[in-house]
Amino acid sequence: MEKENWYAMYVRMHHEKKVAEKLGQMGVEHYLPVQEVVRQWSDRRKKLQVVVIPMMIFIRASEQVRLSVMRNIPSVSGCLIDRCTHRPAVIRDEEMQRFRFMLDYSEEAVHFINTPLAPGQKIRVIKGPLAGLDGELTEIDGKSQVMVRIEQLGYASVEMPVGYVEATPEDSPAK
Repeated sequence: MEKENWYAMYVRMHHEKKVAEKLGQMGVEHYLPVQEVVRQWSDRRKKLQVVVIPMMIFIRASEQVRLSVMRNIPSVSGCLIDRCTHRPAVIRDEEMQRFRFMLDYSEEAVHFINTPLAPGQKIRVIKGPLAGLDGELTEIDGKSQVMVRIEQLGYASVEMPVGYVEATPEDSPAK
């Protein structure tokens, strides 16, 4: 059996949920990062499920299944490519686990940043719903953020009080 890896697949704008449905019908393991947000209009407030990374969905599949997805789902336009190898970028299982944990348990909105950032202080969240998550501490617009790196894409970040984190020794493995 061929090894399965996580891949980031590009999809047409506003087709993320439809692609997720088709992947489910095909029996392909997938992850569409969504979160519930409250949007304010002049006359009402509404809770919406918003895609965290527009035009992208993650699949866990063999190379053969990945190619089948690209051939059989017209809304899938390609795969994230590793700039060094010029091959489809493989996202490590540990990175996906941390990213999914952050999205599942964060009470604050998670933002995705793909601009290059210098690695910051390694930290571990010690309080709140994300307790146990390892990441990097940084400051954006004067607010403390905990970031989880997905090497091929960038960082997922969530605002967090500095009192909720502690520094981790440099030699300890990240979660």
